[in-house]
Amino acid sequence: MAVKKQFTSFPEMLTGSDLPLLVDFYAPWCGPCQMMAPILEQVGTRLKDRLRVVKINTENYPQLASQYQVQVLPTLVLFKQGQPVERIEGMMTAEPLIQRLHSLL
Repeated sequence: MAVKKQFTSFPEMLTGSDLPLLVDFYAPWCGPCQMMAPILEQVGTRLKDRLRVVKINTENYPQLASQYQVQVLPTLVLFKQGQPVERIEGMMTAEPLIQRLHSLL
């Protein structure tokens, strides 16, 4: 399951997580981002013991989008131990995404 929440410190959220975080950088007006939402729900459910999916609205946090050079929506960034280890830009269906993530977890 994807988590939508406000946060005060992105670095604190990254380092405070006991699981790797798959961060979905999205915007509410982005059609492909909306299509990714149920896919990310599937991924989050299937990999619930191995990672956490977090959604970041780039309109609410433009500084994070800039910091992580998000130029395409949706952009997924996998963070392990607070560090980005993988970046996926654009749409991807659940099975290939899960397979790609399995090799990194």
